[in-house]
Amino acid sequence: MAKISFDGRAGRIRSSVTNDVPKEQRSVGDVVRELKDGMKKPAGEDYRDRSIAIHGLVCARCGKEFDHTNRHILTVHHKDGNHHNNPPDGSNWENLCAYCHEDIHSREVLGEYLDGAPGGKDAAVVYSEDAPPKDLGSLGAKLQEAMMRKKK
Repeated sequence: MAKISFDGRAGRIRSSVTNDVPKEQRSVGDVVRELKDGMKKPAGEDYRDRSIAIHGLVCARCGKEFDHTNRHILTVHHKDGNHHNNPPDGSNWENLCAYCHEDIHSREVLGEYLDGAPGGKDAAVVYSEDAPPKDLGSLGAKLQEAMMRKKK
C-alpha cells in the first residue's frame, strides 16, 4: 500500500510503499452495500424525497427554483400541521424554501397571539410593564397594545 505525505516545512513530498495487506479483504460491492444500509432512514421519514419527486424543486410560495447544489434549502411543509400525516400522493405537502417555511410558521404564531388563541407553547414577556422598551416601531407598538388587551 502506498503512502504519500507532504512536508509543509521543507515543501517536499514523501512517498513510501508498504507490503502490509489488510486482514480482511472486502469487495467494493460489500463496502457500498454497508454504506447504503447505514444511511437508510427509519420508516415514514423519507417523505421529503417523495415530496420533491412529486412537486419538484420549486418553492410553492415564492416560486424560486432549486437544483442539486442548493436543494437542501427546500423543506416540506405539512399543510394540516400534522407531521405524521404523510399520504403517498403528497396531498398534505408543499415544498417551501427555508425562508418561506419560517415565515409561514412565524405568522401562525403571531396570528394566534394577536387573536388571543391559546398556543401550544408558553408565551413569556421579555420586559415588565414598568420599563417597556423605547422606540418599538409600528409593529412593536401593535404588539404592546395587543398584550395590554389580552391582560384585560
